[in-house]
Amino acid sequence: MDTGTEGETGGPVWVGLPGGLLTLRRLLLVIWATAFAVVTAVVLGLTGGPWWAALGVVWLAVLGWGWVLLGRNWRSWRYAERADDLLISRGVLWREETVVPYGRMQLVEVTSGPLERRFGLASLQLHTAAAATDAKIPGLAPAEAERLRDRLTALGEARSAGL
Repeated sequence: MDTGTEGETGGPVWVGLPGGLLTLRRLLLVIWATAFAVVTAVVLGLTGGPWWAALGVVWLAVLGWGWVLLGRNWRSWRYAERADDLLISRGVLWREETVVPYGRMQLVEVTSGPLERRFGLASLQLHTAAAATDAKIPGLAPAEAERLRDRLTALGEARSAGL
């Protein structure tokens, strides 16, 4: 993508994350909230009586609230490739936009844990000289993560050659 950073007529072309990340996170939320609801209901039911066991429903309210928040958070993640840098934007209440110049990248790695592999996902981690500017794009399709890794590595080598 040669959108460039100088003389742009429009903004960057943003790319959102695929839905697999949202599915994975919501599945984990359902599993943990259900487990906590059952444990809370059983422990309070045995120690305090059946009325106390009803407090397990609190975890189901947490489940509903978390379901909505996970959707909003997932929609907030996006990235854009420009001629000189990579933009990563995320956050619902506090928006955070990271600009990673290609020439400053030292290492670009693709990782995928067991759950990510099960859902066909991978994460792209960008390392720069300053630890505070390391950036990560979670939940990418493995082919897209590898394409980005190869492209960013090639652009990083080309940009840093003059240093």
